[in-house]
Amino acid sequence: MPIAHNRFTRIVVLVLLAAWPNADGWTQSRVECSALNSTYLKAPVRYCAFLPPHYDDSTPAKNHSSRIIRRYPVLYYLHGLGDNEQSLVNSGGWNLIQDLHEQHKIGDFIIAAPEGDRTFYVNSRDGRTPYSDFFIREFMPAMEHRYHVLKSSRGIMGISMGGYGALRFAFAYPGLFTSVSAQSAALMPESPKDLNVAMNSGLGQAALLGDVFGNPIDLAFWRQNSPFVLARKNRALIAKLKIYFDCGAEDEYGFDRGASALHKQLVAEKIKHEFHLYPGGHNLVFFLQHLGESVEFHSRAFDEAR
Repeated sequence: MPIAHNRFTRIVVLVLLAAWPNADGWTQSRVECSALNSTYLKAPVRYCAFLPPHYDDSTPAKNHSSRIIRRYPVLYYLHGLGDNEQSLVNSGGWNLIQDLHEQHKIGDFIIAAPEGDRTFYVNSRDGRTPYSDFFIREFMPAMEHRYHVLKSSRGIMGISMGGYGALRFAFAYPGLFTSVSAQSAALMPESPKDLNVAMNSGLGQAALLGDVFGNPIDLAFWRQNSPFVLARKNRALIAKLKIYFDCGAEDEYGFDRGASALHKQLVAEKIKHEFHLYPGGHNLVFFLQHLGESVEFHSRAFDEAR
């Protein structure tokens, strides 16, 4: 696709997804879905930006350039395997978030959700898909240039594969974020050796790991990206993060074991965090039941950061 002079390729804009009255009259939140032409990935990467009510009120008109621009915290949202940048809209999660805002349970902030495909949000072992570099060096700067972002208040959250990605990003780059949350994060307690056996047998999610972590899995590369290893390596800086994660006790992929293991490790290392093992499996029902806790957690962290 030609890049022309603008690195952003507009695909579609979803406007007026919700409106509700308040003391100031009718307000609107909206979602912009576009694409960023990535030099790292050599392809357009779709994304959606969820903008709070009154966002456009803080944008100076061409003939009113002296208007003060209000800047907002930003929450980066990473979708799960098989979903895309529109997963919050398609799942009903965005409606839930708007309800929380209407009920004054959360404040105003921007949510930026990139397409992550099946990358696990890391640089692939073969070097062909440097997704982590794209996210840190290209996507975040682009979002924070395009939108009115308060750079001192960044959060990152994700579900399943995206939960793995959120924890990995926050633990690898703790200085960039104020808060991190993960739902049903793809934390695999099995050793790479066991995963290689499962991968060679074509079992479950293990069969998807080869394209990312090598086939067989490269142990050094696996550890380099492991949230467990990163939490230990960067414990001093991670201790300054606000950390929340949850999982279903009946998770079909066994991610509850990984979440419990991470909880025990953080407790042992005296890293403050919030962890919940709720009844439920690895599905949309669980996600929607507990999305509110995660979003409210970030909203509180943003308030404290201010």
